[in-house]
Amino acid sequence: MTVALGGFLFGFDTAVISGAEQDIQKIWGLNSFQHGLTISIALIGTVIGALFGGIPSDRIGRKKTLFWIAVLYLISALGSALSTDWHLFMAFRFLGGLGVGASSVAAPMYISEISPANRRGRLVAMFQFNVVFGIVIAYISNYFIAGTGPNSWRWMLGVEVIPAILFLVLVLKIPRSPRWLILKRNLVDEARAILELINPDNVDETIKNIEQSKHVTNKDQHLFKSRIYRLPIVLAVLIAFFNQVSGINAIIYYAPRIFEMTGLGERSALLSTAGIGIVNFIFTLLAMRFIDKFGRKTLMLIGSIGLIITLGLVSRAFYTESFGGMAVPVFLFIYIAFFAFSQGAVIWVFISEVFPNEVRAGGQALGSSTHWFMAALIAFSFPTISEKLGGGTTFLIFAIMMVLQLLFVLRLMPETKGKSLEIIQSELSNGKRKK
Repeated sequence: MTVALGGFLFGFDTAVISGAEQDIQKIWGLNSFQHGLTISIALIGTVIGALFGGIPSDRIGRKKTLFWIAVLYLISALGSALSTDWHLFMAFRFLGGLGVGASSVAAPMYISEISPANRRGRLVAMFQFNVVFGIVIAYISNYFIAGTGPNSWRWMLGVEVIPAILFLVLVLKIPRSPRWLILKRNLVDEARAILELINPDNVDETIKNIEQSKHVTNKDQHLFKSRIYRLPIVLAVLIAFFNQVSGINAIIYYAPRIFEMTGLGERSALLSTAGIGIVNFIFTLLAMRFIDKFGRKTLMLIGSIGLIITLGLVSRAFYTESFGGMAVPVFLFIYIAFFAFSQGAVIWVFISEVFPNEVRAGGQALGSSTHWFMAALIAFSFPTISEKLGGGTTFLIFAIMMVLQLLFVLRLMPETKGKSLEIIQSELSNGKRKK
């Protein structure tokens, strides 16, 4: 739960800008290009943070990396709220993005390495639960702060200081990852003490499996220098790619604007946006309940079909301009439900599972950076694409991408539920996938 607080800050930082983005555009007179850059600058930082987040995770450990991530969140929140010009604001949002990116590497990886196999899906999904909880709190906070004065956008961004301080203090109390201790520092006794807290019945077996996994891969510790890592790389990159071409971040970042495009007023749009956060929260809870029971692949199949249908309905509504009542908000609520129940819960679990122990940090960084590169690209381009092509074509493109995701799940994605990390490593390194 402590490490998953990094997910809360991840979600809050990602979503809070949605309530402030229009005020920021007006205050500094930003054109569409500058505005898209302002919204996506944090995501650019996130790509870099994710790309290099595996390096400190390996060198100084998961715990120390999480501490410095908390420091970045704190500095970013204070700086963004107090910024006096556009360039300074961009710099502090970029720092926050570095924290988000590194958090998406270090936190799921740490949780997967301390979790028993039969609970790993639920525990790693707790990170995603906190992400969506952070989104909910950001949306609700934005709703109540909006309209309180000319500096309301500063308060929207500044309240992140409170959870950042809490995370900074609590992360000092967690133990180090037992797998990191054995593989990177050879501190077996310290790792044993932690493993006895996790599952005292099979400590010796777990240590033996971890040490054996090191002998299997220690000759090829570079992610791209061995063919045995080819399948995990493909799986991680594709699930990260499809996660973002579903359009999820475009909806989270620009939800108020999308709803206003359908004729809702500003306050109604903000309230509907809060509804998206609540639906996301509820269905992430459901996914946590079922991810270890149904498995990752089953959740992805259900989600893919639901996303294709709902995105198609939103596209049709824009093409026909049938915005009567709450049609588009309702379709997007259902879309969020399917996303939260599938991709939202599965992505960080799956990426943290498919790579061998020796290259897990690098593999997690690859999957996370792919995810955030696509998120930055979509957040940057969405205002321009939706303006040039219209809402109908934009959402149709997202729907087509989900058809391709369905094919990926059916043909390539393995099931990883209930297996130890070392067993998954053995199966994927040998190119085996249990149907």
